[in-house]
Amino acid sequence: MSEILEVFPYPLQQVWIFALGCCLGSFFNVVIYRLPRKQSLVHPGSQCPGCGQHIGWYDNIPLISFVLLRGKCRHCRATIAFRYPVVEALSGGLFLLIFRQYGLETQFFIEAVFISLLVIIAFIDLDTYIIPDVLSLPGLVAGFLFSFVSTRVSWSDSLMGILLGGGMLYLIAVSYQILRRQEGLGGGDIKLLGMIGAFVGWPGVLFTILVSSMVGALVGLPVMLRTRKGMSTMLPFGPFLSLGAIVYVFWGDMLIRWYMGDILGG
Repeated sequence: MSEILEVFPYPLQQVWIFALGCCLGSFFNVVIYRLPRKQSLVHPGSQCPGCGQHIGWYDNIPLISFVLLRGKCRHCRATIAFRYPVVEALSGGLFLLIFRQYGLETQFFIEAVFISLLVIIAFIDLDTYIIPDVLSLPGLVAGFLFSFVSTRVSWSDSLMGILLGGGMLYLIAVSYQILRRQEGLGGGDIKLLGMIGAFVGWPGVLFTILVSSMVGALVGLPVMLRTRKGMSTMLPFGPFLSLGAIVYVFWGDMLIRWYMGDILGG
């Protein structure tokens, strides 16, 4: 693939990678919708959730079809969820960022797999408050195996990330349950952080927990005040963990150096 892309100017390479990410994002939408419902990911083909009509390829072009159809089904005029173009654009943008950072080297494909899992898991958790084991557990294994060829994470750091990520959230969950006598963090969050640790190692786990906790608090506090349910407010934590991990992939090293140097004077 790298040899094919090198024929084109760098700006066109970036357009191709963005388009590839958007197309994969279209498939991610299928996974996000069908996996929690235990439906086949390949059969039947794309269809409108409202009227069940088959969606032609011309109505299934990432981003473009949504704009041309003005966000409505061609057949029944039901509104198409805004999540669909959001996931497509987000996937395309993230793939482009990975490409700009690594080119088409091995690390590109490792980070692409990781980012893809995070996007799918985050949106499934937003919709259903569930993080499927069929994504997080194979992702954990894949992350550890990738560490043997990764230029960013050693196998020992990956193993430590798995143990620290899963173990830390497990202790937090148990402590919360003892103190509050109710479940705070689900097992899906624990397995997700273990998967994140497999890809980013133990420093990435600590960074992810810090960022996800800060963003979760900023989002959660207004929600608690609005619903008046206090600490019993249901809020999926998977999207915050995914966000923290994505921030670490692209800007973690820079932010850590900035914090250690400019803030602490190290």
